[in-house]
Amino acid sequence: MTTSTQYDHIRVEKNNEDKIATIVFDRPEKMNYISMVARSQFSEIFDDLNADDNVRVIIIKGEGNQAFSAGGSIPQFMETHAEELSHLAENVAAPERSPKPVIAQLQGYTFGVGFEIAMACDFRIAAEDTLLGLPEMNLGMIPGSGGTQRVARAVGLTRAKDMIMRARRIPAEEAYQWGLLTQVVEKERLEEEVTNVAKDLTRFSPLAQRVCKEVLNAAEEGSLSTGLQVEGRAYGMLRGTDDFKEGVEAFVEKRKPHFTGK
Repeated sequence: MTTSTQYDHIRVEKNNEDKIATIVFDRPEKMNYISMVARSQFSEIFDDLNADDNVRVIIIKGEGNQAFSAGGSIPQFMETHAEELSHLAENVAAPERSPKPVIAQLQGYTFGVGFEIAMACDFRIAAEDTLLGLPEMNLGMIPGSGGTQRVARAVGLTRAKDMIMRARRIPAEEAYQWGLLTQVVEKERLEEEVTNVAKDLTRFSPLAQRVCKEVLNAAEEGSLSTGLQVEGRAYGMLRGTDDFKEGVEAFVEKRKPHFTGK
């Protein structure tokens, strides 16, 4: 059974059988541009999905076959107060904050805030025709929703400057070589591959997935010694969970584990 909720040109679908939720940017005639209203709804959407125990994995995609999202509505920037613009990154970071795995399903134009949202996801699976870009320099502006920071951390300062300061469009294969993408597939296989990865992720303990994501994210933000402490404490905590006990018993009994997130 699939249920659907509509926001400002964002559609949210939940497949209760597969335990997968899909967020769809639904403005294909405008290259799925993301309005200021839609940005403000992004955290709300994730709050709902995070609280739903029947959702194990979240996919974000664009409607149609031309774009994931070509970015934000440029005229709306001039209508928005500077203080509000300073906090745009908070909503865009919702996938990163989510305790659940989030997959960005990319195709065609993936620019501006569309690319920044993709960079906040855990997995970026892209069709061969994907173009990534942060074109804000063409407007006399810089990326303002996490683009400079996440790209620099992912590919290093030299490549980040080459991409952002020159407003370069990076094709999928080059982006994969840089480490911006998890996987590049033929366009006709994109949906299938993303679904396969999502279903694969649902096999694991949701509690272990959440803790693993927190520990891996911490690796970007602190020193090695701090990261090792965080990892060690998380490892010790998971030792006492029902899911770990079930995983060990399933291994010994040579059967598939049934994880409950406890």
